[in-house]
Amino acid sequence: MTGNDLKNIALLIDADNASHQGIDPVLTVLAELGQVNIRRAYGNFGKPALAKWKDISHRMGLQPVHQFDYTKGKNATDIAMTIDAIDLLNAGKVDGFGIMSSDSDFTPLVTRLRQDGMIVYGFGNDKAPVAFQTACTRYIDVSALIAAEQQDEVAATEPADRPAGKAPIDEEVIAMLGKAWKAAKPDAQGWARLSEVGKIANNRSSFDVRNYGFRRFSDLIAASGGRFEIDRRDDAVYVRRLR
Repeated sequence: MTGNDLKNIALLIDADNASHQGIDPVLTVLAELGQVNIRRAYGNFGKPALAKWKDISHRMGLQPVHQFDYTKGKNATDIAMTIDAIDLLNAGKVDGFGIMSSDSDFTPLVTRLRQDGMIVYGFGNDKAPVAFQTACTRYIDVSALIAAEQQDEVAATEPADRPAGKAPIDEEVIAMLGKAWKAAKPDAQGWARLSEVGKIANNRSSFDVRNYGFRRFSDLIAASGGRFEIDRRDDAVYVRRLR
């Protein structure tokens, strides 16, 4: 990606419903899409619970958008974020969005943005409603991002041959990987291009290797408990299912 084709990405944060600890790894993920030039955090910053967001605003280049709670038990954050997102969409100067929240109320917004061809990455917890997760182009568990970042920090101070612990890969993911491998049309020996398998798997918005503590798709495959094997040849990587 050259300086002339860098995309303009907007990150909109539901500070009432997101952890400030995830902002750094979230920005790192969004960097794969382009430059995150618009960074807005929404919430009632008079609340003690949002004090940490206030503290990191200047350091991370966030624009705080304060919203009063007009009715007890409810907040105006969702509406303010939605209005701003549609304004940015209509202005035509944004190429993609990051929505940092686990709130299902943003599902219609994400659906609307994607109908206009926008890439929308969702960042929240693993308990977020499935409808919101699948509406996003990609949905990533922020707690997994934070854990991976902490593992990297620990690994930097430990012997290089000590493996970092990873979350177990459940059978549902193994089955999904198997379907992606089959859809990639393996050859007579059962080998399929890893890049093609990864492309098919990534079409599921709820799937991202970072949710399992890995940075690369090949690392996830290698840690699948002997279900798959990898072969590197001819400047390409291939994978086949063993069982």
